[in-house]
Amino acid sequence: MAGTAGSEQKLSTVLREISPADLDADQAFAPLLHIIEQAQARAYRAVNHELVGMYWDIGAYISAKAASERWGKGVVAEFSRWVQRRLPGIAGFSPQNVWRMKQLYETYAGNEKLSALLRETTWSNNLAILSGAKTDEAREFYLLLATKYNYGFRELERQIDSLLFERTMVSNESTKQITARHPELAALRDSYALEFLSLPERHKERDLRDAIVTHLKDFILEFGKDFAFLGQEYRIQVGGTDFAIDLLFSNRELNCLVAIELKVGKFKPEHLGQLDFYLEALDRDVRKPHENPSIGLLLCTGKDDQVVEYALSRSLSPAMVAQYELHLPDKKMLEAKLRELSEVAELEVAEDQAAR
Repeated sequence: MAGTAGSEQKLSTVLREISPADLDADQAFAPLLHIIEQAQARAYRAVNHELVGMYWDIGAYISAKAASERWGKGVVAEFSRWVQRRLPGIAGFSPQNVWRMKQLYETYAGNEKLSALLRETTWSNNLAILSGAKTDEAREFYLLLATKYNYGFRELERQIDSLLFERTMVSNESTKQITARHPELAALRDSYALEFLSLPERHKERDLRDAIVTHLKDFILEFGKDFAFLGQEYRIQVGGTDFAIDLLFSNRELNCLVAIELKVGKFKPEHLGQLDFYLEALDRDVRKPHENPSIGLLLCTGKDDQVVEYALSRSLSPAMVAQYELHLPDKKMLEAKLRELSEVAELEVAEDQAAR
């Protein structure tokens, strides 16, 4: 009997309900929170998909009526009032918004790829792209960007206003040789707009570094949301000497460390040697076993592209030299540079084909 009582006591101990006080709630409930958040995100995407789809269908109907029965803004305004009477309190049916539905449909009609993509982001984002992007290539770029990084309206608007599409295209053309050797550097560009730092033209490296840390959210938005900040003046020790990397980030998509060195002044070849040294130290002493080799970015106020090309041509390190501006770029100048680079690229292709 004593043995039986002992077994029952042990069984009771095993079956006893755990006390909430003994529970690590964050650890125990985190998977459940993840399930809830995923379901909420799916529900939001489904609702948004249907909303944009409804606006598309209304835009298609009004576009057809405008063509066949000469519906204009007066009829659209009457439709807006009629909807408000029939469905009191409904949002999104102002005359201006209904007219934008028509514009959206007419802009993307016949382009199956883009008409599918636009349903993956919000209506407000679609309006930002509709007003700010003038080509199908640019629209696709911003639609994919908004979807990949889940941009809100203000974030996406800033990217459009800063001519991110044009800057990326120019960067892609001018850094083809570098990214051919180091494909991972495609995540970086050769120019950045840092107007949000509100720095004077005459400033020191310390001022630049401190301003970036102060405006870190905007800085990461300019560089890309896959970047995560690890520290400023990040200390590394080699032998008995301490060194400091201006800014250290990690990149989730590339799964690597990203060292950024700041130079207030024009790029000099010797700057690259310093960055190479930092990348070697990071890979030997800081990089984790599952991470890819570190990459580097030299951010300076000016650069001679030929000097940069010479300096990087023999470098084995995955590094990019970029120029930063303290104001938004001039659109006409940027578009002209893009056309020039595209013409050079087309000429190179033609010469290569002729040589064959």
